[in-house]
Amino acid sequence: MGDVKSIAVLGAGTMGRGIAQLAAQCEIETQLYDVSKEQLKRGLSNVDGMLRKLVQKEKLTEQERGAAMGRLLTQSDLEKACRGVDAVIEAVPESMDLKVELFNIVKKAAPETAILCSNTSSLSITELGRRTNLAERVVGMHFFNPPPLMPLVEVVRGIETSNETVDLALMLAEQMGKDPIVVNDYPGFASSRLGVILGAEAMRMVEQGVARVEDIDRIMELGYRHPMGPLKLTDLVGLDVRLAILEHLHAELGEQFRPPPILRQKVRAGHLGKKSGFGFYRWTNSGPVPIERE
Repeated sequence: MGDVKSIAVLGAGTMGRGIAQLAAQCEIETQLYDVSKEQLKRGLSNVDGMLRKLVQKEKLTEQERGAAMGRLLTQSDLEKACRGVDAVIEAVPESMDLKVELFNIVKKAAPETAILCSNTSSLSITELGRRTNLAERVVGMHFFNPPPLMPLVEVVRGIETSNETVDLALMLAEQMGKDPIVVNDYPGFASSRLGVILGAEAMRMVEQGVARVEDIDRIMELGYRHPMGPLKLTDLVGLDVRLAILEHLHAELGEQFRPPPILRQKVRAGHLGKKSGFGFYRWTNSGPVPIERE
């Protein structure tokens, strides 16, 4: 089994463009697909900006930046994006129906040897494989934000995912310089299940007035050596994303995952975290700023 030479990344949002940047940096020919040409334009500009920052920090040479950008192509035609690739990684919104729809198109265009990877943080890999009749080829590759920096990739094995598919996903993750960990398909896998329960409890503490947002975060950073507190991390991931995960786990696993009212309120208000400028913090060009609890 040789190295992965080419991949298609579906979705040019925060995670998709981060995965595409990572792959291109690691000498993998990368097709970045999105239905929106404007989103593709923004995604490509973001990747170029991130690579230029790495050059400024002397972590990348200008020649390496140019080579990485040369390996990254954008595509608004899904079938064209998937032709001839060794792997497809979808990073679209957390909707099972959307992921099934995409993979049903992908399976007609991608080679039969290509593995189909989902960046989902909580949806069932087994169900995705069953509904697309691709169970042996479907695997989870759950990257963390931002993909170029975070070392973990959670490789999720569905009930019928083949050993060959898992092995290729592991090899691809290692090729990207990541530390992959294999988990079995279960609601929330391992990382999301642990992460969202901590975040939800931190939100309940805010509701109850136990401590200020920034102090709850500092407790976990200083006392437990977390690199980022659970509320700041929620802002970074996106409050809407966290709400969707909690709703899914609440339905699957029970009351401990019921979304806190403060999370629903903020999402309804459009306070989605860093991407909207407001969440549990106010986000500025210089970073997150604590805001008084309303």
